[in-house]
Amino acid sequence: MSFWFLIGFGILLNIIFLLGQTMALVNYEFTVFLGLQESAHLISDVGVALNRGFGFGDTVFYMPLFIAGITGLLKGKKYGFFTMVGALAITVYWPIVCLSTLYFAKGAPGFHFTAYTSYTITLLLISLYGLWGLWFLYIKMHF
Repeated sequence: MSFWFLIGFGILLNIIFLLGQTMALVNYEFTVFLGLQESAHLISDVGVALNRGFGFGDTVFYMPLFIAGITGLLKGKKYGFFTMVGALAITVYWPIVCLSTLYFAKGAPGFHFTAYTSYTITLLLISLYGLWGLWFLYIKMHF
């Protein structure tokens, strides 16, 4: 059951990343419409640039690493373990960076973000998934 949670939640995250991060590179306003990014009037043009930068990094590195981890684990391959560990480490890291950025930017000129409670809960849960996944791989699947 734990293995399938690791895989299933990872697939769900990658679908959300495709819609929210990769799509931000193509049509940022569409991701705002979907509620997966914040508009420039809430986070400023610099915030949008930061979101698009994360979207680029996620698209070219994090998502392929995560997908390789999921695929490799499903196939029982050693590379699946190592790529999933890398993806899960990033999964712990990026929500902490994003959440702390939101709090550090509070009160900055042009920054009008207000959804701190929902973002805090969501981003902490994503980080906890990453930490749990690292623990699970260490305990159950180390090579």
